[in-house]
Amino acid sequence: METHRLPTPTPPGQAPSPGLIPHQLLPWTTGAPASASPALRSLVNNPQYSDVCFVVGQEQQEVFAHRCLLACRCNFFQRLLGTELGPGVPSPVVLSTVPAEAFLAVLEFLYTNSVKLHRHSVLEVLTAAVEYGLEELRELCLEFVVKVLDVELVCEALQVAVTFGLGPLQERCIAFIEAHSQEALRTRGFLELSAAALLPLLRSDKLCVDEVELVRAARSWARVGAAVLERPVAEVAAPVVRELRLALLAPAELSALEEQNRREPFIPVEQIVEAWKCHALRRGDAALGALCRRRRGTLPREHHRFLDLPFK
Repeated sequence: METHRLPTPTPPGQAPSPGLIPHQLLPWTTGAPASASPALRSLVNNPQYSDVCFVVGQEQQEVFAHRCLLACRCNFFQRLLGTELGPGVPSPVVLSTVPAEAFLAVLEFLYTNSVKLHRHSVLEVLTAAVEYGLEELRELCLEFVVKVLDVELVCEALQVAVTFGLGPLQERCIAFIEAHSQEALRTRGFLELSAAALLPLLRSDKLCVDEVELVRAARSWARVGAAVLERPVAEVAAPVVRELRLALLAPAELSALEEQNRREPFIPVEQIVEAWKCHALRRGDAALGALCRRRRGTLPREHHRFLDLPFK
């Protein structure tokens, strides 16, 4: 857990205080906290003087806040809470998609301009920051995610990056998975990736994993998706399966894959035929391009000497 605070702006004409970097988000608290911060933090989820109640998360937890503070700090809440209050007690505002812990972190940031981030919930805070348009909080979360990135977190972080178009985070996650491919492919986060998030991984030449293992992982991913979506495995796999490099498999491995594919359709038959064509012609098929190129983790096989496109 770390407390992240935005630096206090330096007044015009005054030199910046020691330890503060102007216009830069710092991933830790610097200097003594502002005197108002403890008082404002005490108002987070405090029913006293609150004039708005949120019902958040699947647990429908009540969270209390102060309308004027949220509205002046965040355009999302300004729009959400902008309607005139009628007589009587206002109705709770339901926000069912954000977990209570993440929402409380957002409130802490809005009240105090600092936030305590935890590894297990930072992606949910990041998601809320993006959805609510809180750019400073988003940057603090991104900094923290990169700092704590590990095998268990990386696929979930990749999914968030792809969902919200966070390019630098996506690149960092892919580079991490390329270096820790075998471990990352065994995580629950990998099985829960969307097709859009899985595609850039399967297109990478730098994965440190052999193609047999990658085919197996992709099949497991498709099975999970098929169970969740109640659709055939082949249909779920269709957006990504063409990125598997079957030409890298030895004849015996390709035969075993073909037999398994008859029992459980996963790969289009024509894709397997294309791989057999490379074996029959004893050369890589230029039309397949990268699909004949070895990855960083591809184990050597006798027929690889006939492929035209080595790992680059």
